[in-house]
Amino acid sequence: MGAEFVQLSLTPILIGVLAAISCAIPGNFLLLRKQALIGDAISHVVLPGIVVAFLLTGTISTWPMMLGAAGAAVVAVIMIEAIRRLGRIETGAAMGVTFTTLFAAGVLLLEQTDTSSVHLDVEHALYGNLESLIWLSAEGWNALLDPAALADLPPELQRMAMVTVIICVLTAVFWRALKISTFDEGYARTLGVPVKAIGFGLVIVSAVAAVAAFDAVGSIIVIAMFICPPAAARLMTNRLERQILWSIAFGAGSAVAGYVLAGYGPLWLGSSNAVSAAGMIATVSGLVLALACLYAPARSRMTAPGS
Repeated sequence: MGAEFVQLSLTPILIGVLAAISCAIPGNFLLLRKQALIGDAISHVVLPGIVVAFLLTGTISTWPMMLGAAGAAVVAVIMIEAIRRLGRIETGAAMGVTFTTLFAAGVLLLEQTDTSSVHLDVEHALYGNLESLIWLSAEGWNALLDPAALADLPPELQRMAMVTVIICVLTAVFWRALKISTFDEGYARTLGVPVKAIGFGLVIVSAVAAVAAFDAVGSIIVIAMFICPPAAARLMTNRLERQILWSIAFGAGSAVAGYVLAGYGPLWLGSSNAVSAAGMIATVSGLVLALACLYAPARSRMTAPGS
């Protein structure tokens, strides 16, 4: 069982955990800035960019995907501004029209082009392909010390590990500026903190996390992890440092529990078929948020009379 777990389940679980952490960390600041739906927006915008990048380059490597997503983000900004000015409507409505239009365009491109051979289709865009990210060269826990076996690790694991480390380092380096500008922009400006640059950098980091996780885990987990773990963590504490740690714990726990339940839950209920790991991970993260809404200690303080 140990050898089977290492080969079939270890890497998908690790990738899911890293994707959850890389999305949850910036998600905390987006939530506190009342910009939580930016994660949803990013996941909608990057899809057509990723598809176009593949059609132009014929590869799904990291840099073409990043450039494609960045190009889609620029197009989205231009569309939002054009719709807002020409239609004379509020920014929120313009964003809603733009994001849904771009996502629909991405889905249409996936359906009309031959991308299924490289695991880039509607199913993988929505649900990811966690179940297929297995480590065939591993023959047990000894493979963790075998250079030949380690060289055969799924590239998605290395990509997510690198992005997670970068996000953690950037959060630590810009912690003070992020914290001050998130809670009091006016005070941050008086201290000389570049508020707009910090806000733009936060969106860029969120986009990088979304693009890195998109191919492996799909848009469903990306959207869920940007919102559910930070929102649940916000109900657990009023201190930002603890909120970050709570969100990491909730995100990682949801990834592990969701993957296990997706594979073994149906068997425990008498079914012979597994369910989508991405869908179950998102479901578990939603259940965690629901439980936090009902029983979290900070909830009673927030709703107490006179609070």
